[in-house]
Amino acid sequence: MALIFSTAIKFFFLFAPFFVVSMFLAMTKSKTVKERATIANRAVGAAVCISLVLMFFGEALFSILGITLDSFRIGAGSLLFLSAVSLVSDGVRSHATGTESVDDVAVVPLAIPTIIGPATIGAILVIGAELESEQLVYGILGMLIALFALLILLHISVRIEKVLGRTGLNILSKITGLILAAMAAQIVFSGIKSFLGL
Repeated sequence: MALIFSTAIKFFFLFAPFFVVSMFLAMTKSKTVKERATIANRAVGAAVCISLVLMFFGEALFSILGITLDSFRIGAGSLLFLSAVSLVSDGVRSHATGTESVDDVAVVPLAIPTIIGPATIGAILVIGAELESEQLVYGILGMLIALFALLILLHISVRIEKVLGRTGLNILSKITGLILAAMAAQIVFSGIKSFLGL
């Protein structure tokens, strides 16, 4: 149970929920309530499918490419750190025009790369490869809980914006970036420590 909870918390911040909410609001500002709900469902649904594939086939991918988990930890951690720095320094940037179709917005750019970006892909591959048998099941449950929490946030995003405002969401995005930076450092240090046999 503790593993499910800790994994859910880890994935929740990994998906940068408040940044996703900000992007979602910007991309769906011209949509109706029903269209927003549909976009949120499809975006998170796509993210679930992609995440499950990465969790199950991460170790096989490492074997095919001939790379070790430790080297991937260092690479994925570095990429995650750059994403965290971008969140902290740049805040939310929106390039949405409001003319995209529901399908286009839901899958690209909401599911990919807003929810599941390059750094997130790397982190999911590492976490999936680290967990074995029963632990993998708990890890997947934790990931699904985090994505469900993200789905709830997207459905109540308009209310969140009214309470926090755009500035409040930006602040929360920056806090998320700081937590992601710490997670990235931990992944890199774990890879270096294991690689050096310490």
